Amino acid sequence: MGRYDHLDESVVRERPSRRNTRPRSKDRPAHEDAVTGMVVGVDRGRYTVRVQDRTVVAMRARELGRTRIVVGDVVGMVGDTSGDPDTLARIVRVEDRRTVLRRSADDSDTVERVIVANAEQLVIVTAVADPEPRTRMVDRCLVAAYDAGMDPLLLLTKADLGDPEEFLSHYRALDVPHVVSRGTSDGALDAAGVAEIGRHLAGRTSVLVGHSGVGKSTVVNALVPGTDRATGPVNVVTGRGRHTSSSAVALELAGGGWVVDTPGVRSFGLGHVDPATFVEHFEDLAPGTALCPRGCSHDEPACGLDEWVRRESVPHGVERLGSLRRLLRSRSGEERG
Repeated sequence: MGRYDHLDESVVRERPSRRNTRPRSKDRPAHEDAVTGMVVGVDRGRYTVRVQDRTVVAMRARELGRTRIVVGDVVGMVGDTSGDPDTLARIVRVEDRRTVLRRSADDSDTVERVIVANAEQLVIVTAVADPEPRTRMVDRCLVAAYDAGMDPLLLLTKADLGDPEEFLSHYRALDVPHVVSRGTSDGALDAAGVAEIGRHLAGRTSVLVGHSGVGKSTVVNALVPGTDRATGPVNVVTGRGRHTSSSAVALELAGGGWVVDTPGVRSFGLGHVDPATFVEHFEDLAPGTALCPRGCSHDEPACGLDEWVRRESVPHGVERLGSLRRLLRSRSGEERG
């Protein structure tokens, strides 16, 4: 008789599975006890969240999947939300966004890159000189603001180096509010300019956007003393500034509200924006589209807006229509500047 002849199927024992055999539920926890806060900074997978009078460091919960979290997002957190050193909470929920400021890599790219969430005002920062102002960049930022449902504000810096009136003349027909600031001998901003900027930002969440070197970080340092956002010179050959801010950050203003400083950008793609919606942001011109042929681009000889402006005597109508068409061309890439 062999060594194993006495064994048959009846004595075979199955090894217990080490896997958890508990059925998985598709129901996600509600996290009704989650603490709500606003994301004020993002750094390599860690999120700085402001909760009332304290700052909490958190990470993204696995259940959020690929949901992107950006500065300005209102989030729900669980875990240790005390804000004490060496503590870490988990972000388990991202609340619906009221506004989303986004851009694409270029006009042929429809992939949206969210810059900031829930901002109410887009502050378009441009220098009067050093570097020279670029109307095309400003035009594109205006389109992005209108598309996001945000109020635009033009902020001209370095007015001590040149006359801002020529640049502002391009935007008078758009009735966009503006603030002019001047530099001082020590590289700071004049007190009157800082006070005027503060009045426009008080009680609101505003995001600063502009080319590198135009003075965004200098403005932030003046509005929020002690912030020490890095500033840098402009290259005298290329006219471009060094990217002095490497990530977006939201800072609380003493008079109420938030200002979001963003890295300098060299381009502002609008591939995600439908040009057909541009005219909707010109309330005095929009009714005139009823005179347009089907599929009108509003920048062609058959466009009915020219007749509408003449017939209705729209105030500054010719200038307004010219501004609309300049924005349309900035989106299509036909205009440079």
